[in-house]
Amino acid sequence: MTILTQHPVSTATQAPTLRPRRLRLSTGLRSLVRETLLTPADFIYPLFVRSGNGIRNPIKSMPGQFQLSVDQLAREAEEAAELGIPAVLLFGIPDHKDACGSDNFNPNGIVPQAIRALKDAAPDLVVISDMCFCEYTSHGHCGIINLPGEEHYDPHLPEGYLLNDPTLALLGQASAVHAEAGADIIAPSGMIDGMVGAIRAALDGQGFNHVSVMSYAAKYASAFYGPFRDAAESPPSFGDRSQYQMDPANRREAMKEVAIDVAEGADMLMVKPAMPYLDILADVRRSFDLPTAAYQVSGEYAMIQAAAANGWLDLERSALESLIGIKRAGADMIITYFAKDAVRWLAK
Repeated sequence: MTILTQHPVSTATQAPTLRPRRLRLSTGLRSLVRETLLTPADFIYPLFVRSGNGIRNPIKSMPGQFQLSVDQLAREAEEAAELGIPAVLLFGIPDHKDACGSDNFNPNGIVPQAIRALKDAAPDLVVISDMCFCEYTSHGHCGIINLPGEEHYDPHLPEGYLLNDPTLALLGQASAVHAEAGADIIAPSGMIDGMVGAIRAALDGQGFNHVSVMSYAAKYASAFYGPFRDAAESPPSFGDRSQYQMDPANRREAMKEVAIDVAEGADMLMVKPAMPYLDILADVRRSFDLPTAAYQVSGEYAMIQAAAANGWLDLERSALESLIGIKRAGADMIITYFAKDAVRWLAK
């Protein structure tokens, strides 16, 4: 007779060995469990437009980016649309600048011309008009400045102070002009108190209640804008923009600014810059249930390009990693100069 013996069964359940690396074993596994995905639909491509024909001026501080004439802009838009990029953000560089930035509200100004050309070239492309005055004013500030001899001069306010309410009136006027030209979204970027409400009222009053407002709701007075000011030819002729853009040290204030813009009717929100303000982006995403963009600004782009040019970083990997970080922090949309390259890299 054979007696079978068994190993004693433990009454205690032994905890399994935790090995997260199992899910990193292969490319397929990593892809299967990836939490954050970048797609072409995430990107908004910024473009700089100026007068003339056949113009494609390289921007030295932003390799791969150009100032484009309207005819060249249309070709760029067609390429972006073919790549699956759903939207572009327009910045204008006018031939004429003055104290009130009149080219911005001229129906034949550079951006209205560009909007019409883009809609002819790529009708389904979403056209976002950056709504500010720094590119259009002779002094390079984002609105009407309190200066002796000017129409709105107030001796009770400091000289050089940006006048809020006169600027709001011009923002509303320019927004209606850009909407008439065919802009799908108006994106006020000057951090002027009441800008969203003034623009919404102007658009609705002119019959453009279908046009959306994407507010630069938390825009900081950042050192990372330097290359943009070369690209848009818009450095301030005196002082800086700290009196109206946010202090980089302030986090709670951003929530106040965003809440005001939401109450005034913003359809979408934006945090700018992206990389140094991912905490702000995450706060906005948690607190407000509106589509939220983050702007990977010129300095962020130039920094990665410069490091790659020196052999210190891999351009493709570092650019995509930065974009993943922005989306992971909560961005529904990313405004980035890498947009076209990123689509091509993602398709590999």
